[in-house]
Amino acid sequence: MADHSPDLLVETPWIWRARRPRARTRLICFPHAGAGAGAYGEWARLLPAEVELAAVQLPGRQNRIAEDPVTEVGPLVKVLTQALRPFLDGDFAFFGHSGGAALAYEVAKALREKGGPRPSWLFLSAQPAPGTVGRVPVMHTLSDEELGAEVVRLGGIEPEIAEDEEVMEGLLPTLRADFTLWERHRVEPGEPLDTPITVLSGDADPRAPKNTLYGWAAHTTGAFHTRFYPGGHFYFLHDPTELVAHLSQVLTGQAPTGPSHAGSSRPAPELAGSAR
Repeated sequence: MADHSPDLLVETPWIWRARRPRARTRLICFPHAGAGAGAYGEWARLLPAEVELAAVQLPGRQNRIAEDPVTEVGPLVKVLTQALRPFLDGDFAFFGHSGGAALAYEVAKALREKGGPRPSWLFLSAQPAPGTVGRVPVMHTLSDEELGAEVVRLGGIEPEIAEDEEVMEGLLPTLRADFTLWERHRVEPGEPLDTPITVLSGDADPRAPKNTLYGWAAHTTGAFHTRFYPGGHFYFLHDPTELVAHLSQVLTGQAPTGPSHAGSSRPAPELAGSAR
């Protein structure tokens, strides 16, 4: 395999990587429900040379389509934590979107509990904080027709793709399995991480309303920031340029220190408290 690749390539069953041997840090991405590592393919060309991109590939999608989707969080976190070990040398950060954010957080916790290397930053996108269950309608109990329609409405599947019955027959089982996995998951109480957390979301996201996000502040003793972008649940799907630019700035130490029009730092105690 080439030492340097501009594209995400299969490295192991669990990891795709766009190799950059001289990079100073690595961004490891966790995909949303039903998606695979390829969801981050465009990012490799948007990140600066100092940042190497890797993405998690779960069973039941893309090159692992023949495998059954995961049904339990505990075993998944255990296996994935081991699978990630060769990629946790040096400085690294996690980015996860929706259910991928929950998985990124659980893997960070598992690494802390095992005394292993820890991410320098957690970027959690479009995922309500633990303890906000009940504020967002569940999707895993919907019929196939309803589930497909809801994902289209959220912007996760193009309408023309949803009209292809054969394609949807292949997508829906993995989508349902992923929604079931994370909608039933409850975070176990424990000590907060010391890793800085940035919560990102679309400002009109029905799956992650702003008042469900500030509670993430209770899960770190490090810096906590929020950053909102125009759009809904898949606010970056069609154009990730602005989001990736911000991640790049943080990872290379060039991010502005103060709040901007798109974000803010740790919320006031009364705001954080009302969202937990």
